Amino acid sequence: MKRIKTDVLIIGAGSGGLSVAAGAVQMGADVTLLEGHKMGGDCLNYGCVPSKALIATGKAAHGQTHAAQFGVADAPGEVDYAAAKDHVADVIAQIAPVDSVERFEGLGVRVIEEYGRFISETEVQAGDTVITARRIVIATGSSPFVPPINGLDQVPYETNETLFELREKPAHLLIVGGGPIGMEMAQAHVRMGCKVTVIEGATALGKDDPELTEIVLQSLRDEGVVIEEGAKVSEVRGKAGAIEVLAEDGRRFKGSHLLMAVGRKANTEKLDLERAGIEPLRNGIKVDDGLRTTNRKVYAIGDVAGGLQFTHLAGYHAGVIIRSMLFGLPSKAKTSHIPWATYTDPELAQVGLSEAQAKEQHGDKLEVVRFHYNHNDRAIAERKTKGLIKVMVVKGRPVGASIVGYQAGELINLWALALANNMKMSQIAAMVAPYPTIGEINKRAAGAYFSPRLFESPMVKRVVGLVQRFLP
Repeated sequence: MKRIKTDVLIIGAGSGGLSVAAGAVQMGADVTLLEGHKMGGDCLNYGCVPSKALIATGKAAHGQTHAAQFGVADAPGEVDYAAAKDHVADVIAQIAPVDSVERFEGLGVRVIEEYGRFISETEVQAGDTVITARRIVIATGSSPFVPPINGLDQVPYETNETLFELREKPAHLLIVGGGPIGMEMAQAHVRMGCKVTVIEGATALGKDDPELTEIVLQSLRDEGVVIEEGAKVSEVRGKAGAIEVLAEDGRRFKGSHLLMAVGRKANTEKLDLERAGIEPLRNGIKVDDGLRTTNRKVYAIGDVAGGLQFTHLAGYHAGVIIRSMLFGLPSKAKTSHIPWATYTDPELAQVGLSEAQAKEQHGDKLEVVRFHYNHNDRAIAERKTKGLIKVMVVKGRPVGASIVGYQAGELINLWALALANNMKMSQIAAMVAPYPTIGEINKRAAGAYFSPRLFESPMVKRVVGLVQRFLP
């Protein structure tokens, strides 16, 4: 048995773990990184990267079949499904070197390609090596949650960990789960020529603003996606190519392939947390505001920390704990400025409080300003006029923004900046945006906040009248 002593031990080489490793080693810490599966974690290999690559294929096919509006003849948009998966693999391969063992060893990180498990409060075993560390970071991420549905273990099904290796185009894809993963893959596949049915036990895209999600859902329905809400699955039957999903209320859905997309579960089963005195939660690990576990020498970040599950949140968590671990400075994680986006067409994005949350917290102090895409000249030119932005404002400062429409995931960046820095609406309004851009939507939303104050105020009109009378 080999023994190693290190300053920082990181378990898991996904987004959060890699960010900690790169930051800590370049600041002079001795860093050891454990990864028993694939460098880059879920995001690179099974999540954000391959899903967006496949969405791009669907977008290209959809563009061919809807080109006439631009004066270009429509084309069939035929998709070679296996070639589309080659495209996905190529995208992963282009990004993978940034997350590779070779790159991190080049930075000075000691990389051990084994899973890690605690054997004491300060020791972790990885294969035939025992590592003692001053500080330990659990960054093991999450995996697809597959619920115990009757008959599911007898029927072939996909998750996000297997879907991107599927080479045969589904004739009819059944998707159980109407969250972001389910809806993104539903639209991508219907655009690639598949029939698609989404089976959701509650409300599709239920964590976002219902006014905005209805625009997304109607767009998907218009493209041919069948969305069945309130359909709690009770049983799955059939075999490869002929699968049947039964709902509790008697509805039955038949298809050729099944994708399970009902949520995520934290990867803690290999860690032996109890040996380190670390308290688990139902879906993750208990942490304080500084992301420390119940063992003060151990941190948990990203999906395994039991909160929001986004790649960019894991990266943010890395910055929080580096400040604490390396410099001994107080550092707390917050979520009020963390944005997220769903990459359907139109896109859906959110940061801060939704309208309903803001009303509950701020009551009559809340003002909601709105601006529609169909008043943006670039959106008109691009034929992307479906969508709107809502900004929740309290005492002149934004407390949340919700956007549905073209490039919503890009537009939300400005509002994430505003919330992170406690900016005022006047600062957004002072920005000059190039014309014509989709980004003008943000400025126009800020303008919508000030318009009634300037153009509908009797006081302003009286002041202007007096000034005009006395100006030389």
